[in-house]
Amino acid sequence: MARINLLPWREAYRQEKKKEFIGILVGVLILAGLVAYLWVSSIQSSISDQEARNRLLKTEISALEAAVAEIRELREKREELLARMRVIQDLEGKRPVIVRYFDEMVRAVPDGVYLNRLERQGEVILLEGIAESNNRVSSFMRNLDESDWFAAPNLSSVTAAPEQGEQANAFRMSVRTSAPADQAGVDEGGN
Repeated sequence: MARINLLPWREAYRQEKKKEFIGILVGVLILAGLVAYLWVSSIQSSISDQEARNRLLKTEISALEAAVAEIRELREKREELLARMRVIQDLEGKRPVIVRYFDEMVRAVPDGVYLNRLERQGEVILLEGIAESNNRVSSFMRNLDESDWFAAPNLSSVTAAPEQGEQANAFRMSVRTSAPADQAGVDEGGN
């Protein structure tokens, strides 16, 4: 039988398989490197996109905060203006009411009563005057009580004033202002 030496062929086959293995290994490493590069690039792209969105949101939030601050400032100015308008309307509306108080006071003062002092403190009017007699003071109080513009007259003191007359009396009283509901509405409307 003929002798065939297969060792070099086996050795060549092993070398060929080794080269093939190294080629596959290099191919797999290149492919793994390419996949890793693509994955890292994708993640980096996602991160940069998210950072860009975050920056956009921050700028939009700061713009909205500025708008909210401006709206808050405008509301405060609006409230101040409305308060001023209410004060002006209130003053304009109450201007004729004071004239009505004086007119009604003149009508309530009977003959023989003279007022020396008239002072208003809020809703209370303090009166000081001279009357020819106690009956005149009583008549004055009744007239004030019957008036729609005044309420609850309260006599605080009556003293004799002989220098003004034999039966003359100096008096002090207070009375509350109370405008009639229908008149107050008309007067505040500007009439």
